[in-house]
Amino acid sequence: MHAGQAFDPTTGAVIPPVHFSTTYAQDGIGGLRGGYEYGRSGNPTRTALETQLAAIEGGARAFSFASGLAAEDALLRAILKPGDDVLLGSDVYGGTYRLLTRILGPWGVGVRVVDMSDLDAVAARLAESHAVVLWVETPSNPLLKITDIAGLAKIGHDAGALVVVDNTFASPALQRPLDLGADVVVHSATKYLGGHSDVVGGALVLHDEALAEKVGFLQFAAGAVSGPLDAFLTTRGIKTLGIRMQRHSENAASIASFLNGHGRVATVYYPGLADHPGHDIAARQMKAFGGIVSLALADGKTARRFAESTRLFQLAESLGGVESLVNYPDAMTHASVRGTELAVPEDVVRLSVGIESVDDLIDDLEHALGSL
Repeated sequence: MHAGQAFDPTTGAVIPPVHFSTTYAQDGIGGLRGGYEYGRSGNPTRTALETQLAAIEGGARAFSFASGLAAEDALLRAILKPGDDVLLGSDVYGGTYRLLTRILGPWGVGVRVVDMSDLDAVAARLAESHAVVLWVETPSNPLLKITDIAGLAKIGHDAGALVVVDNTFASPALQRPLDLGADVVVHSATKYLGGHSDVVGGALVLHDEALAEKVGFLQFAAGAVSGPLDAFLTTRGIKTLGIRMQRHSENAASIASFLNGHGRVATVYYPGLADHPGHDIAARQMKAFGGIVSLALADGKTARRFAESTRLFQLAESLGGVESLVNYPDAMTHASVRGTELAVPEDVVRLSVGIESVDDLIDDLEHALGSL
């Protein structure tokens, strides 16, 4: 609520002004006021957001980018060189895999894939050959696999690897990976941090000052920074993050329970369910189980028909907004990994559960399932 949000000292305005200026007057050559000279190198509204991001994740430094993939790109280029390997979770956002294999791959970066929720498998892959980075999403997208962050961090550090956690699905309201031993936290701020489906952004939060300097240089030199209005909208969203995540989680838990007992649903993926394989770990490292529920239906044709039959759940890309969305990953968010080891089963549908009346949401799902 308050980190980076001190009232304006000139007017007393409780909400700090949004600084749209692209350049800043200097008190003589090199005489910078507050260190600001040009909008790409720094902006007070972006600085305020980065202060806020570091505070909520418990990190020393944070960086705000124009998108989640821009944040990932800067981090990976700050860490990797040709010949290095990344050990990647087998159930991650398709855009992350695409960035690694199609953008960084031709520059000599290798990618190996493993089920990060299986720590023995991770250790075995690291014993086969060194990886510079372990990259995990927990809960993962879209099958909601849960990885023991503390256990993974120990394995990674023992092997000399940097452990990166994409915390987009949980958000720092529910989970703080740095406190559990991770080295870097990544966010698509477009999702729960912004929270209203009206801003695209990305973020990195970390402790290590040397790595922070490299990331900061790439943020400046490559220029994929968040604009002042984007930074302001993200800051505004973060101020209600805690209460939104509580409602998202409550609604999702009710919907997962409803779906789990429905005859037309083959499988429900939600870590809040007692029979979810990662339930105990999630209960230990998360404050609640989040707002994403995935389900498997009879087959791909049925799944597509269901995704196109809801009314309150809008068929759309993305997630984490206050409104409920339904997504068919195979042909939408994860189309880029079709035919790879990260391919999402064709019978899976992902629900981003919003903060509407849960009774209305369940009625909508009941209607859609009844139409199959």
